Amino acid sequence: MTYIQVQLQLQLLSTLILSRGKTDSANSRHVNSGNIIKKVQPSLEEFIIKRDYTGARAFLEFSTEEEDDEKKLLVDQWIAFCSFHLGDYQQALNQYNEIKTQEPATDNISLNISVCMFYLGMYEDAQKLIDQSPNNSLKLRLLFHLAHKLSNEPLSIQDLHDSLQDTIEDQLSLASMHYLKSHYQEAIDIYKRILLENKDYLAINVYLALCFYKLDYYDMSQEVLGIYLAKHKDSTIAVNLKACNRFRLFNGRVAEQEIKNLADNGTFGADLIKHNTVVFRNGDGALQIFPSLLNIVPEARLNLAIYYLKHGNIQEAHSLIKEVQPTVPYEYILKGVVHAALGQQLGSREHIKTAQQNLHLVGSSATECDTIPGRQSMASAFFLYEQFEEVLVYMNSIRSYFINDDTFNYNYAQAKCATGYYKEAEELLVQITDMEIRNQHTFNMVLSKCHIHCGHPEQAWNLFIARDTSSEAFLLLQLIANECYKCEEFWFAAKAFDMLEKLDPSPENWEGKRGACAGVLFATITKYKKMQMPHSISEVIGLLRESSYPQAETIIRTIRKYANILK
Repeated sequence: MTYIQVQLQLQLLSTLILSRGKTDSANSRHVNSGNIIKKVQPSLEEFIIKRDYTGARAFLEFSTEEEDDEKKLLVDQWIAFCSFHLGDYQQALNQYNEIKTQEPATDNISLNISVCMFYLGMYEDAQKLIDQSPNNSLKLRLLFHLAHKLSNEPLSIQDLHDSLQDTIEDQLSLASMHYLKSHYQEAIDIYKRILLENKDYLAINVYLALCFYKLDYYDMSQEVLGIYLAKHKDSTIAVNLKACNRFRLFNGRVAEQEIKNLADNGTFGADLIKHNTVVFRNGDGALQIFPSLLNIVPEARLNLAIYYLKHGNIQEAHSLIKEVQPTVPYEYILKGVVHAALGQQLGSREHIKTAQQNLHLVGSSATECDTIPGRQSMASAFFLYEQFEEVLVYMNSIRSYFINDDTFNYNYAQAKCATGYYKEAEELLVQITDMEIRNQHTFNMVLSKCHIHCGHPEQAWNLFIARDTSSEAFLLLQLIANECYKCEEFWFAAKAFDMLEKLDPSPENWEGKRGACAGVLFATITKYKKMQMPHSISEVIGLLRESSYPQAETIIRTIRKYANILK
């Protein structure tokens, strides 16, 4: 009868940066930057220093009109450089491919193309192409990240890890890998060490803030982030992170105000901003935005699955998440939630088992066992194991955080009901306002049981009357009949068994009705149940007359005999 309402346990995930991590391919090591800037015009340097890549690209495109072929090739590389920095990776890829066609020997052209492919999620293509590039530190770092994305053997990743040098670029790449693997403290240690020796590397404060955000230290993240924003107020990544912090600290409306100007400008990180705008709006526009970002913003796949879950499209959610190999807690949680929902929908023990494994893994992990998501996960796992006493242990520990959360209260009430705390369960259920939950068959079953055990059988009967004549209503009627009988609410048990007998004239329903009618008589005679007194003997006789069993007449005569005595 219990049904765990797990899909709304998850909230949409806000994305901080494109998780591939910005490499230095855009530095265009294929050519000496100083020489090209001087060859074009000194004012290009001003655009680059100001990070005005839109202006720089427009300037360069205008400059190509009077350049010879050699200079035009150099300018085209810088146009690709600007496109990359604007987040227009497809355009940068097209430009680099065109340059390669014109001059295949261009320094590091295959490597730059590989990096663009990496940013576009074309990991396998990038892996094949990178073999054509000469060995250098950038190639090593790209191979390192490709090994992670392609889930290469741990030995291969470890070999690449061991090849990294004690240079700032390599150490930053290593820190970003720790970040991607959710080893946030390890990343923080690297960032702090670099920052200690290079205080003018302000961008590292952004990376620190990202790690603090992931550790739920939103105030600390804001504080560190402010150091960078004081110098670079227009940074897309920093402003987006500030918005994400405010989303966690306040709400989506406040967060959206932070990125409003970024969304209007359409600059670097446009896909990221579009994604997070949907998140801040609680999924509004998800079907229009998320599908096109599945291979660009990794969280888009997870958030689209969450959106489908919230709207009851469990099969679609499963198709998105089934190939995901979880590496971080929220991925395990989402996979567990999807399998739990699908398992309950299909009655599949296999899916339920997968859900149990994923949720239990998170809840029992050393890093998550004392977090709210970790305890939610463990409670959900025990719910699926039907070990409701254990469910209450974990739900009681986080109850104060979900006082007005309908989903939490629904699950909490089911666990209370399953362990016999009917009064507390009834109080929780009647407080729920979410009509999607209130209209669920399981909700009405649990609430009816609580009403009956709390001495309110008439309220359970009213719930049945309000239902249609579906098979679910028949199951609810069976519950009312049996639970009322157990609780000695014999009049409502008699009414329920009478209706069941009309729908299904089986011996079991007749026997239930016969016993309930006898119970009404017993309660009336002994005044054991005062609440049975208003129901007259004639009403019980009326129920019995509608039965075709010969024994009904014998019972009627007995009832009349005692009725005369009562007079």
